[in-house]
Amino acid sequence: MAHKFLGHFGNRFARSAHRQKNSLQSTRPAPDSSQLSYAHGISDVPLLYQTVGETLRKTADRLPDQDFMIFREQNVRRSFSQARLVGAGLLDLGLRPGDRVGVWGNNYYEWVLMQFATAMAGLVQVNINPAYKPEELTFALKKVGVRCIVTPKQHKHCTFIKDLVETVPEIALGRPGIGRVHTYKLPEFEHVIVVGEKNPIPGAWQFNDLINGVGSDAKRLLEETENRVRPDDPVNIQFTSGTTGFPKAATLTHHNVVNNGYFIGLRTGWNKQFNRLCLPNPLYHCFGCVIGVMNAVNHGQTCVFPSQSYDPVKVLEAIEMEKCTFLYGTPTMFIDVLSRLDEKKFDVSSLKGGILKLKYKKIKELSAFMAGAPCPQALCEKLVNDINAKDIYILYGTTELSPVVSMSETEKDAFDRIKSVGTALPHVELLIVDENGVAVKRGEKGELWARGYMTMLGYYNDEEKTRKEISSDRWYRTG
Repeated sequence: MAHKFLGHFGNRFARSAHRQKNSLQSTRPAPDSSQLSYAHGISDVPLLYQTVGETLRKTADRLPDQDFMIFREQNVRRSFSQARLVGAGLLDLGLRPGDRVGVWGNNYYEWVLMQFATAMAGLVQVNINPAYKPEELTFALKKVGVRCIVTPKQHKHCTFIKDLVETVPEIALGRPGIGRVHTYKLPEFEHVIVVGEKNPIPGAWQFNDLINGVGSDAKRLLEETENRVRPDDPVNIQFTSGTTGFPKAATLTHHNVVNNGYFIGLRTGWNKQFNRLCLPNPLYHCFGCVIGVMNAVNHGQTCVFPSQSYDPVKVLEAIEMEKCTFLYGTPTMFIDVLSRLDEKKFDVSSLKGGILKLKYKKIKELSAFMAGAPCPQALCEKLVNDINAKDIYILYGTTELSPVVSMSETEKDAFDRIKSVGTALPHVELLIVDENGVAVKRGEKGELWARGYMTMLGYYNDEEKTRKEISSDRWYRTG
């Protein structure tokens, strides 16, 4: 998502560059700093200083009867009451704060449970792309020293356990239902937990046994551990896609993801209204687990997952059956969904009110998040003109920035929103520089740098690459 930016974005981002002269000293700005492509998302709303677990608990206490997550393929409608049991179960296996726990697979309920269970237990969840093959999986497990992995046996063409056994052959030698593994290939790797299997399989713990076997000692240990977790602790590792070679392991903190989700929701006004969110995006990506889940948990929204892997028809079925009011997607997803509306009629009138136009029957007003790739203006105009999509939000960011730094403003007209990536989110600094790292004037081309609460800790176990991407004064270079 990192692109070269044009200086005219500085005009849209800039709020008060004249108040921030000192922050540009290390980049040797021109004397008239008010003309520089610098923006600061000034806000009187303070940052949240709380952990992921505290965020979940506050929302659950406020809305005790709400189903926060709906997974249609699994027929699951749940709050997060099981998250504490899972966290205690992980500690009962011998995992300890700071240990890395890999979560591999598509969009399934246990994935989100692990997101919160690991956070409560002080563990670091490692998001593993379900498309990874054994070579890529080996790299991921070894790079960050994964100690435990949680995965389904398989889903469609993804044969997770088979590929895992190819990576760690010792798993197949284990007793059914016992997931303790030792391998010289991955010295830190120790546990395999399989999701959704009724019968034990060799070398793997069963996820349900992890919950059912939790005793009072493990629950007490979780409570003690959770009290020691701090907002600045690492909570999540996400692998970023590189143009060459293996991906880098971006390490994010509780503070990063809690606040990014929080301020995205404030920008949309979700702190004032309830929505049912249709979320077809993959959870292993920041779009799913932060822009989607952390945003929703901060503001008490319900996430509806249409299917484990993307299917445009199931997206439309979910909107119809679950009365979704907000749709997430990339430009490609929206194009796909629009094309399916030509083929079959769906009652998606629950999407925000308005006037039906052209051939998209029963659509009144679409609310949509769009991110993950450049957004073609023609597509945005089609959404606005053809289905009265007046509530489009364009987001920009990178995984290393937790991930969003700028976003459309609610006050803007729909056609104004689609012309840019919006303005800086609160407490975010943005700067456009030349090839020497010197701030450029507005209207000049350059590279976007960002700084603020959302900047990652760094790339796991890779100080050299971290120093290359993050300056000594904490500016992240988007490239």
